Amino acid sequence: MSYRVLPFPPARLMAAVLLAAAGVSAQASEAAPSAPKMTDQFIVHYRATSFSTATAARTPERRERDRQHAERVVSRFGAKVAFRRDGHDGSSVFRASRALTPEQIRTLSSEMAAADAEVLSVEPDLVMLPQWVPSDSQFASQWHYYEAVGGINLPATWDRSLGAGVRVAVIDTGYRPHADLAANIVGGYDFIADTATANDGNGRDADARDPGDWCSGSSSWHGTHVAGTIAAVTNNGLGVAGVAPSAKIVPVRVLGTCGGYTSDIAAGVVWASGGTVSGIPANAYPARVLNLSLGGSGACGTTMQNAINSARSRSAMLVIAAGNSNLNASNASPANCAGVITVGATTRTGARASFSNYGSVVDVAAPGAGILSTLNAGSTVPGADSYASYNGTSMATPHVAGVAALMLAKNAALTPDQVESMLKSSARAFPVSPGTTTTIGTGIVDAKKAVDTAMGSQPTAITEVESNNTATTPSVIAATHARIAGTVASTTDTDYFRVSVAAGRTLSATLNHTVSTQNYQLYLYNAAGTSALASSTRAAGLPETVTVRNSTTAAVNYLVRVVYASGGTGSASGQYVLNLLQQ
Repeated sequence: MSYRVLPFPPARLMAAVLLAAAGVSAQASEAAPSAPKMTDQFIVHYRATSFSTATAARTPERRERDRQHAERVVSRFGAKVAFRRDGHDGSSVFRASRALTPEQIRTLSSEMAAADAEVLSVEPDLVMLPQWVPSDSQFASQWHYYEAVGGINLPATWDRSLGAGVRVAVIDTGYRPHADLAANIVGGYDFIADTATANDGNGRDADARDPGDWCSGSSSWHGTHVAGTIAAVTNNGLGVAGVAPSAKIVPVRVLGTCGGYTSDIAAGVVWASGGTVSGIPANAYPARVLNLSLGGSGACGTTMQNAINSARSRSAMLVIAAGNSNLNASNASPANCAGVITVGATTRTGARASFSNYGSVVDVAAPGAGILSTLNAGSTVPGADSYASYNGTSMATPHVAGVAALMLAKNAALTPDQVESMLKSSARAFPVSPGTTTTIGTGIVDAKKAVDTAMGSQPTAITEVESNNTATTPSVIAATHARIAGTVASTTDTDYFRVSVAAGRTLSATLNHTVSTQNYQLYLYNAAGTSALASSTRAAGLPETVTVRNSTTAAVNYLVRVVYASGGTGSASGQYVLNLLQQ
């Protein structure tokens, strides 16, 4: 089916508006909001058309004939019909003067197809919802990146890939030029054709900034939150980090006041991936990864599937939220479309989030509860930059989109199907079983393993061997990619590792704690251990990372040292993982 898209919580209000237009009363509900199935727009599909010739084939006379035919049918439901625009796939979009039920559109489809052999079908242009549930949790740390139980094992990935050279399209409400995000925004377009929905005084244009999407409540700034998780500016001393901090965000605005239509979303998908959309300038920044943190109920419609197929033909992959209705995602679109990566949400404990949709169409899961990212403080219209924690599969999805960008940065030849397969095969097992009937994919996405798989490089597993407590008795690490299982035996224990780094290569060392109360620090020295070249001394539980580049013309030895600061020690509470990578 085809949908119109709204942000939560205005979904309940929009549903009431559409029901009221149909003469049906509505009552408020505390259940998870779902997209209204009624719509005032519909899409007519034709036989024997193609992307290259379909628009030309729809002459003004033909469009008027179709409009009149549709109006003859819907007039018995008290509605008139106006032509809106041609669809990206040769279809035509029409608007009725009042909302129509699914049954009324089925009647319209059968009668138009029976009277005209060129009409293949009529599809409702229904409402979709961005998949989010707002939360006012305060930021303490971005646990979802690094915690061993519920996180995505991200810091150990940053010594391999930062996502450089990869563009991710965020198909959403647009963006705000947040100080912690703006430097990673490139290009973009506003695909909202309806001026009332657009809320910016016009229809489609090149300005993808979010003017606010309030319906009868607050604006969500949803696209800005999603974009920040993918590629917030990182290591700048401000705010939050992004999963792929060197990737670029291409904002594609498709959701406005009270939502947005599938015909706009589908056009945005085609354009974002580098395809042609009639009347729209070519995209100078085509994206390999498309993030759609939106959805609604029903089967995958022809319009959306056509757009997905078009994007995949250009090697773009679509990462889509499973939905927040605690239902089987087989009835959530576009999560149930073919050829996409569908993402469920987990909590800090690794359990399925109570709101997350589930089922066999869900490919992989990622953290989606208490996710802090960039936002705007404006209640309706834009205000100051801010940060907030949100819950939802919308928040899980950009984690996976960001990891896909990290993978492509190391292996640009990967196909969408290969990326999906690698994400699924490298996912970490759920620490809490989601249950046999509520599965949410193969596990929680593991950024490091996914990138290692994409690189074709699995680390050599090494167990630390004592005694390596001095600079003159270090453990010698010969592997260019090593994962060392170490132990701080006591408060006076310290561990040295010697690494020979080839000329022109960079050594990255990342220390991951296994207990959140551990505080072990990381130092990098010259071969003699007499000069500290770098150090990382963050708070307890946070990963530590140091790097050094050998800019000489010969191999150079370096010492990496793990030092106790506070927290547990010994075999039960003193274990850590040290990743060493040369590249």
